[in-house]
Amino acid sequence: MPELSTSVRYIKGIGEQRAKSLEKLRIFTLRDLISYFPRDYEDRRTFRKIRDLEPGETACVTAMAAASPTLNRVRKGMELVKVRAVDETGALDVTFFNQTYMRDHIRAGEQYTFFGKAEVQGSRRTMVNPLVERENSRTMTGRIMPVYPLTAGISQLTMTRSVEQGLAACRDLLPDPLPDEVRRDHQLCHTGYAYDQIHFPDDENTLAIARRRLAFEELFLLAIGMQVLSRRREELSCVPLRDLDLTAFYGSLPFSLTGAQQRAVDEILADLASGRPMNRLVQGDVGSGKTMVAAAAMVCAARSGRQTALMAPTEILAEQHHKGLAPLLEGLGISCALLTGAARAKERRAVLEGLESGRLQAVIGTHALISPDVTYRDLGLVVTDEQHRFGVGQRSALSAKGERPHLLVMSATPIPRTLALMIYGDLDVSVIDELPPGRQRIDTFAVTGAYRPRIYKFLAREIAAGRQAYMICSMVEENGADDRKAVTEYARVLQEQVFPQLRVACVHGRMKGREKEAVMTAFAGGEADILVSTTVVEVGVDVPNATVMVIEDADRFGLSQLHQLRGRVGRGKHKSYCVLITDNRSEETLARMRVMAQTGDGFRIAEEDLRLRGPGDFFGRRQHGLPALKVADLSWDMALLKEAQQAARALLDRDPGLEDHPLIAQRTRELFEASEGTMN
Repeated sequence: MPELSTSVRYIKGIGEQRAKSLEKLRIFTLRDLISYFPRDYEDRRTFRKIRDLEPGETACVTAMAAASPTLNRVRKGMELVKVRAVDETGALDVTFFNQTYMRDHIRAGEQYTFFGKAEVQGSRRTMVNPLVERENSRTMTGRIMPVYPLTAGISQLTMTRSVEQGLAACRDLLPDPLPDEVRRDHQLCHTGYAYDQIHFPDDENTLAIARRRLAFEELFLLAIGMQVLSRRREELSCVPLRDLDLTAFYGSLPFSLTGAQQRAVDEILADLASGRPMNRLVQGDVGSGKTMVAAAAMVCAARSGRQTALMAPTEILAEQHHKGLAPLLEGLGISCALLTGAARAKERRAVLEGLESGRLQAVIGTHALISPDVTYRDLGLVVTDEQHRFGVGQRSALSAKGERPHLLVMSATPIPRTLALMIYGDLDVSVIDELPPGRQRIDTFAVTGAYRPRIYKFLAREIAAGRQAYMICSMVEENGADDRKAVTEYARVLQEQVFPQLRVACVHGRMKGREKEAVMTAFAGGEADILVSTTVVEVGVDVPNATVMVIEDADRFGLSQLHQLRGRVGRGKHKSYCVLITDNRSEETLARMRVMAQTGDGFRIAEEDLRLRGPGDFFGRRQHGLPALKVADLSWDMALLKEAQQAARALLDRDPGLEDHPLIAQRTRELFEASEGTMN
């Protein structure tokens, strides 16, 4: 009897060769196989008489082969098998391209079911390459069939049969992680029924029942994990910070904090004085002033004799933070240093010595801060910037350098609060939803490609006035396989044909980190007029002189990503503009472009983006550490999420350590371990 951890190669009917193909889809075990869910379904329940077939209709036809199939070799490499099928209403001419085996598969006088797209020319009905089954042994027609995401070397038929064999092998092996009372209270089916129906539904209703059950299970396990983390944190204690007087800090600022900034600072002060390690997310729109909020926390840590480490995802951002924060902190008598991979050996040794001795009170850097040779005398506060660029493991590695340090994470990606609470379920959330006074609105226009000549003239005028511009290229390939070609070619055309008198630079994802940062630093220093780029500039150095952002094929980006890109301009005193170019005139695209043109509110944009695209596009390659959801969709399953959270809370109240529910503990651990070991 196989187990769920059994290799697929040992499942009856699969074998060594097919197992190798399945491994390309990251299917290694029986559990992997049955959890490889369809991306879509094909309804093969519609049967038509030949006479009733409509042009372009996909349907099943039961008919008799009127004669034996014929084989014709029309040219080199092209073989046609033709057969005429008939029923009481007419004849269907069926053609198979390069499927010579069909000549022997179909026999004159026998009944078959043909499933495919019909073409009608006058009274003549035809099908090309339909699926064919003997009428008395149908398994793939007359039912709803799954459509799986595939890779080269494996067909839908092979995948379907593999899953069928997998389900047959584990029918008695599927323990249900949901307690009986949870299933009963939330009207959920058993797990075995859910797996059967998610792959091979009897009808739309059974599919909905299966999907709801599996989505609930995912959200329930996710909620269990997040609540365990939160409860674990509440049990921790630390020495409260004593010196929380920020009078000197406020007096050193050339401006007053906004109400939203002050509220965030007050929440942080309460955390620092609580006697429990702070775990707080500060999220705010581009330019909302999150860094000053972090600076207030850094001052409190230093005044209480504790060190701060601020980690940014790139060297260029780390340098920018150091440039902005070091003068402020040092003006208050707080020593501050920069530590990146680019640091010279002598500089690095000095920083490491300063951190170990305690001479350095604050350090700003990249992943270099978590290097094994970095030792802190008393790390009391960890700050991470652009949190969605880090995985949970990196955040934890920096925290491990101290004895239960306070944690402050910052994100400039506005996220609807409901989603933020799920993604950062182990964190308290502060929202800075107010921009500093005087921050100018970025005028945004959505136009077609026909406007390019006018856009180029406008760019030339802005640059002649001493300004700079970004021009964003979308990926040529949907999967981003090669952005280099798109960017370099676009930059070449702009330089040679459009702006020969200007300096055009380009940056793309295939460049090495140092190379990318060198280009962006040069642009920030005014050494280029136009920077052509992919979305690698989404998080980058401030360029106050850049006033124009042009985004090609804007319909290919999510609203939140467009907003992040737009935030690259409008950082200086000059009026700034964003131009969205798209020739896609679908209603959805037009609605999205209208949202961008009408509002600069990142949180409103995020809500709309979540509604239109779902949560997956907020973060690109899932760098936020949230376990991947295979069935649930946070854009549509919010009501189900609330149910799952309530059920998780009730179960943990009864069984905080999950001693009575070992399967839930195991499945939760597995879910999070697949996403950087969040539960470790």
